[in-house]
Amino acid sequence: MPRIKANGIEIEYREIGNPDDPMLLLVSGFSTQMISWPESYLEGLAAAGRRVVIFDNRDIGLSTEFTNEIPPAPGDIIKGLSEGKDMSKEVPYILNDMAADAAALITALGADKADVMGNSMGGMIVQLIALNHPEKVRTLIPVMTTSGEPSLPRATPEAQQALTAQPEMRTADAVAEISMQSRRVIGSADGVRNSDEETAQSARDSFNRSDRPMGVARQYAAILAQPRWHDRLSSISVPTLVLHGAIDPLIQPACGEDIAKRVPGAKLELIDKWGHDMPKAMVQPLLEKIVPFLKANDPD
Repeated sequence: MPRIKANGIEIEYREIGNPDDPMLLLVSGFSTQMISWPESYLEGLAAAGRRVVIFDNRDIGLSTEFTNEIPPAPGDIIKGLSEGKDMSKEVPYILNDMAADAAALITALGADKADVMGNSMGGMIVQLIALNHPEKVRTLIPVMTTSGEPSLPRATPEAQQALTAQPEMRTADAVAEISMQSRRVIGSADGVRNSDEETAQSARDSFNRSDRPMGVARQYAAILAQPRWHDRLSSISVPTLVLHGAIDPLIQPACGEDIAKRVPGAKLELIDKWGHDMPKAMVQPLLEKIVPFLKANDPD
């Protein structure tokens, strides 16, 4: 797949659809490589008249790895924040830097602006693109994510443990086993989430493509140390669609509801039986929400 330099780093990316169509940039979540997007989802978005761009965030997949940067332990970041310290200077990078990567990628690929959609951590990043680089955003779609408001409900203990669980040995099969266990906790309802076999194969594919446990640690540090942005969301003026699973135990529905309350004119869609995952069974329900929104906001 092609690679391009943007914001001083190398970004691995892929385009789907007609290159003459308006750009739709998809931003992946925490520790997630771009190969994790369901192919039918990408094809459906492209069929809606969008030049779909996916990419590996910094430190994950095949984009630039910050090899020599050692992040503080999560507990140390949390302790510093509780003491009122600005921890953004203590970590290799924060979400603002990842938003700058994405905004620069839009420019590097020759677009003036894009529809921006992101899942989980990617949903945090797209909010920050809209706040920090508003000239690059045509519409905003935060998915299964949060406004960053500290008082919002936190992940259930089981979901938090599933998010941060690590295998004893870093082999493809061990990582696949952890991924299956995690999806059973944070994923969609039975009959909606992907099968264990599908989840395991996706994890093996990602592991074999690129395994960067320290990149995952640095991304987690970026989330924790990012200065909160919820009180800035009222300044967003682009059309906004917030999507959230009604049974998400990791980033709970109240978090998506808070985004929709804060962004003027934002529309919220809570989807039954959807957790914190992107199973193939959710592709069509999501497209039925997203495609009309995109078509209603086609550029002139």
